[in-house]
Formats: sequence, structure tokens, C-alpha cells
Amino acid sequence: MHIVVCMKQVPDSAQIRVHPVTNTIMRQGVPTIINPYDLFALEEALRLRDRLGGEVTVLTMGPPMAEESLRKALTFGADRAVLLTDRFFAGSDTLATSFALAAALAKIGQEFGVPPIVFTGKQTIDGDTAQVGPGIAKRLGLNQLTYVAKIADLDPTAGTITVERRAEGGVQVLSTRLPVLVTMLEGVNEIRRGSLDDAYRAARATIVKWTAADAGITDLGKCGLRGSPTIVKKVFAPQARAEKVRQVPTADVSTEALAASVMAEIFKCQPALEGELMRFSAGP
Repeated sequence: MHIVVCMKQVPDSAQIRVHPVTNTIMRQGVPTIINPYDLFALEEALRLRDRLGGEVTVLTMGPPMAEESLRKALTFGADRAVLLTDRFFAGSDTLATSFALAAALAKIGQEFGVPPIVFTGKQTIDGDTAQVGPGIAKRLGLNQLTYVAKIADLDPTAGTITVERRAEGGVQVLSTRLPVLVTMLEGVNEIRRGSLDDAYRAARATIVKWTAADAGITDLGKCGLRGSPTIVKKVFAPQARAEKVRQVPTADVSTEALAASVMAEIFKCQPALEGELMRFSAGP
């Protein structure tokens, strides 16, 4: 089974800078890491490969320096790494990124075999949109399972997959047919420590590098800033709040009295909240 993991090299969130004119993230001179959410996707793909056989290909779009993250993924045990890099991709938003990655995935299918499963992390820490994975699935006509906490069952022969998806208010158990794109939640596994053999292999490995032309992209108007309708009007840090924490005395009071005191303080700060709660408790 051929599995592809889409991952991204992102700037360390503690040292992000924003360009004052374009309002895009400035990556030059900022330490980079593998997007942490993508590591959960990579580990899940490696576990499936170890159990069912096959190979894992990691794919990223980015500048030439993104090769560092791909080699890191190879040290964890990935079998192949593909870097989609071209100046035409600079400044891509989620729409342009999903367009380029979908083209690269189609090319991977032609070169190395069509993947029945594509993994991504639930989102990236630099954009936090969670749009690229579903965008890829839409462009390639893949079934999509988002916010997956567990792969409950996978039957390559029958071409079916069952997952547990974390949802508001509980867990959903969903089944669908392959091919499928899966976005993995955080905390569902722990990335393995790569072996010494994998580390040596990663150091010697040849990273497959494709330009836009190599990936079969002919409409460059859909790439980079030209293909990105998203406009960031303003980027700013939130202002520190001046309010101080309110303390409620707890000595020698019952639980009921303490709860009443806390609710009274909350209603002082949020006068409309009490009415909303009363309407909610009354039902439809």
C-alpha cells in the first residue's frame, strides 16, 4: 500500500515575523520545524505501513530549505520524499497551496503508484486554517475524513476504512471507501525515534525535487500570490487586558454558597449572560 503524507515546514511560532507591506510571514532568518500536527499524520502512516506493508512518501511544498524537514521525516522511517519548489509558489494561500499539492499528488500517482490514503495534520501552526487538506480532497475527488483520532479498521482488499472522529459533544464512527484523505488530530500517537539505519539512509537519500512544470502545472495564474484571493488586511498582537482577576472568598462556605457567589460575580461582568442561560434552560 502506497501512503502519502502531506507535511509542511513552518517557522517556529515563537519567532514569527510578518512582512509590513505584504502581510505575509517572513521566513528568512527564522528557525523552522516540521509542523507539529503533521508528525501525528506521519506516525499514523508509518504504523499502517508497518502493519500492512507498502511504502510512505512525504510531500511538501516550499523553498529549497524545506529539504531539511523532508530529511527529518526520512529519519523517522518514511521511504521517499518529494519537494515541490518553485518561485511561482511564493505567497500561496490555502487555495493556491491545495492546487499545487493536488497536482503534485497526481504526479506522484503517475510516478510511484496511486495512493489509496493521503494523510495531513489537522492544520498548520502558521496559518491555522485547516483548509488545505479538504481542498486537496475536493480537487482530487477523494473522500475526506477530518479531525480523526483513531484508525479503527482498514481493509485494503475491500477498499474500506473506518475511523473515530472527534466531534463536538462526542466521537463519531465513520466508514468510507478508498481513496481517502485523512486529517489527523494532535495527541493521538507519538512520533517514533528513528533508527540509526534510517538516519544514515536519510543522509544519503536523494530528495525528489519538482518545479511547477515538473508537476504538470500549466496554469501559473493559480499559483503563488497571483492565485491567492486571500487578502490579509492587518496583522497585530492582541492588547494586554487591564482587568485584574477577581477573587471570591472560599473560607467556611458551603459548595452551594461558593457556586452562587461565583455565578453572581460572572453575571456582574456579563449582565446578558443570566438571561441567555435562563432561556436556554427553559428549552424550545
